[in-house]
Amino acid sequence: MHNVLLAIDGSNASEEAAKFFARIPHFDPVDLTLVSVVHRRFVHGSYSTNELIEKAYEQDRMNALRSLDRIAELFDGANVRVRSELIEGVVGESIVQKAKDIRADLVVVGATGHSQISRMLLGSISDFVATHSPCSVLVVRPQAIPKPSAPLKVCLGYEGTGPCQAALEELKESPWRGKTELHVVSVAACLNEMYADSDCVQHYKDQLAQAKEQLEEVSDSVTTHFIEDIHYGEGITRFVETHDINLVVLGETPRSQFSRFLLGSTSQYVLRHVPCSVWITRNRMIEGLKAKQSKSNSRSALN
Repeated sequence: MHNVLLAIDGSNASEEAAKFFARIPHFDPVDLTLVSVVHRRFVHGSYSTNELIEKAYEQDRMNALRSLDRIAELFDGANVRVRSELIEGVVGESIVQKAKDIRADLVVVGATGHSQISRMLLGSISDFVATHSPCSVLVVRPQAIPKPSAPLKVCLGYEGTGPCQAALEELKESPWRGKTELHVVSVAACLNEMYADSDCVQHYKDQLAQAKEQLEEVSDSVTTHFIEDIHYGEGITRFVETHDINLVVLGETPRSQFSRFLLGSTSQYVLRHVPCSVWITRNRMIEGLKAKQSKSNSRSALN
């Protein structure tokens, strides 16, 4: 997490997203790019109508600039190098393209939605960014941000698979000591009484123990949880709700070429159902795909 893009739109959600990101610890200095996108609307109409539209656009630009300045002030004195940029274009697509241009490690975007129905709708921009960003994405829900005096509760969904291990390693890039609780959750979606005493359960618990050992390198509060549920996403969602989790971390696999991404069924379900912020990690899986493609190209060239 060295190169971060934070999307700003002047709303309370984006300001709270900035405050939440400021609470995430980091070892090294962070290059933070604040981006606000203004969409110029084109309407076929009279001269007076276009003049009003142009005035509205200029007002949007001024509001965006003030918002960028206000958010930049939040990071005064922090180990963060901030630069701000105002972009004209379609909001979601512009954010994703900017993430590609600056080779961002993480895109941070605010989301709205307090009720279960509105959480499922999420929001067109945050949904688009989460789905298409070429790197890890942090979608922040303001209502789940803890008070400064309260600990930050983080939940890692862990199965021992490649994406989950990659998520764990990305989590280890930050020092989580102090007022942070890390919870590692493994959900067995297919267990029944027939397998309750089998080696299958022990396998899950062994993986959790290994994950805990790794995370204790960066945290002094790591707790593991083995739960059974008919659906992995529902199991994670219920755990989040009953333990007042503030942030869920999930591993995501690129679905096609590493330049194009689609949310998997689990991450999509969790993103739309949990009441807290969601960090979808992709970076290490992307690097792995690039390495494989590079090796494949090298072999093809030799042949």
